[in-house]
Amino acid sequence: MKGSRSRFAIERQSLPRVLAEALRERILNGEFKDGDPIVQETIAEEYEVSRMPVREALRELEGQGLVVLKTHKGAIVTSMPREKVIELYDLRALLECNILERALPNFHDADVIDAQKILAELENAYYNNDIPKWGGLNWQFHKSLYLPANRPETLSIIEGINIQTDRFIRVQLLVSGAIETAEREHRELLRLCASRDPKAIEYLREHIFNARNGPTSSQSVAAA
Repeated sequence: MKGSRSRFAIERQSLPRVLAEALRERILNGEFKDGDPIVQETIAEEYEVSRMPVREALRELEGQGLVVLKTHKGAIVTSMPREKVIELYDLRALLECNILERALPNFHDADVIDAQKILAELENAYYNNDIPKWGGLNWQFHKSLYLPANRPETLSIIEGINIQTDRFIRVQLLVSGAIETAEREHRELLRLCASRDPKAIEYLREHIFNARNGPTSSQSVAAA
């Protein structure tokens, strides 16, 4: 009996996280659009849970910049105007180039192998049109290049920015059809990192800025 209660407690603790992941995917895949309300009562009914874990899940999404909680109005999906996208990508370039510069001297064969495995998963997701995995695997690949820097706080901030730009990445990939370009640039970035080549830093900056410029850019890459 005691063991059953313990397992149940763990499940309850994980429920807000599971709900947050489910709602995040619905936002990222466009089911909930910019400015749409997310009604706690409706979500609670859909997932057959109480409003408490829904409220906690929405707080987590607010911390990730995907919704804003307003008094008496509930949660509203945040908008992604062009100027916000530009600012987020500028922040990415600033922070990710800095952390990569710190990571390069510490790059080892094991780091290269880990990055290669994630890149293979990402490319498989492209080929299989497994859209829900694109953004997450894209971030995991970039993260694998930054881990040798041993800068967990910076990495956490960068992850939050990447979660917000996930929506833009998916739209770009679908609109621009730049998957082959993204693959080529990811492979080159990994090659430079594996060689500890300082050129990787400027290459990463260009990679991010090209993505920021969007599908109309002649050099646009969809998944930076």
